[in-house]
Amino acid sequence: MKKFNKIVCVDHTKLEDWAINELQQYSESEVVVYKESPESEKELMERIGDAEAVIVSWKTQIPESVIKECFNLKYIGMACSLYDDESANVGVDYAREQGITVKGIFDYGDPGVIEFIVSELIQLLHGFGEYQWRERPVELTDKKIGIIGLGTTGQLLAEALLPMGADLYYFSRSRKNDWEAKGLQYLSLEELLKTTGIISLHLPKNTKLLGGEEFKTFGSGKILINTSLGLPFQEKAFVDWIKSDGNFAIFDGDGGASLSEGTKELNRVIFHTKSAGWSAETQRRLSEKVLENLKSYFK
Repeated sequence: MKKFNKIVCVDHTKLEDWAINELQQYSESEVVVYKESPESEKELMERIGDAEAVIVSWKTQIPESVIKECFNLKYIGMACSLYDDESANVGVDYAREQGITVKGIFDYGDPGVIEFIVSELIQLLHGFGEYQWRERPVELTDKKIGIIGLGTTGQLLAEALLPMGADLYYFSRSRKNDWEAKGLQYLSLEELLKTTGIISLHLPKNTKLLGGEEFKTFGSGKILINTSLGLPFQEKAFVDWIKSDGNFAIFDGDGGASLSEGTKELNRVIFHTKSAGWSAETQRRLSEKVLENLKSYFK
């Protein structure tokens, strides 16, 4: 069996123990596992050392400057999503120029995110929690909901909301004819913000889509949901918007992690520290997919 000289999990990748044990089959040396993120590039380079393969979570950056100094690297396995090169926490373009394989994973935490969104939305609409959207409880039936970003998570959300009678609209980089056939209506971003009362953001990390003008178009008496990694909007513009009467925002631990502490504490901001996409099932799927990617390197 072909093997790497050494495999290093450079931070807390959340791989299950059985997956670490299976990684050992592909490493000549003992697999090195770190549980904390490195505090500097220097520390990261020391962790990688002469290893040919590393596994990394989304919390640690492996930029070009690090890759240049790690001469033995052949494989970088991302224990996180790789939507596109621009939003990746790895210098993907440079790595590939050097002949280093970079692989990310997909579709591992989405079901939990959908459960979170639907659950939180129902609580807000009916007043089961601290807040109630309207004066009287309302249903999802006939509510105009906009999905911004119709990738896997956006599609799963649409799948969950359609049977509940919601009117669904979407904005995406590309048109999805198959989803339009199922009942979703494509709108430009401006028209979607004007038309809908609720928007859910599902965008790659480092995407900035909403600023002052967009929030002004969205208006008051609305609900914004963000479970994207990072903030797909300008925080100052969001703060101005949330202070308008009747506006509410829902964040899970990933979607709200970049918010300032002051913003998290504002009235009508519903913030949870837990990541909606993290569960026992998520961890199992993550472990399986990271392992499958590494195995495919030798095929």
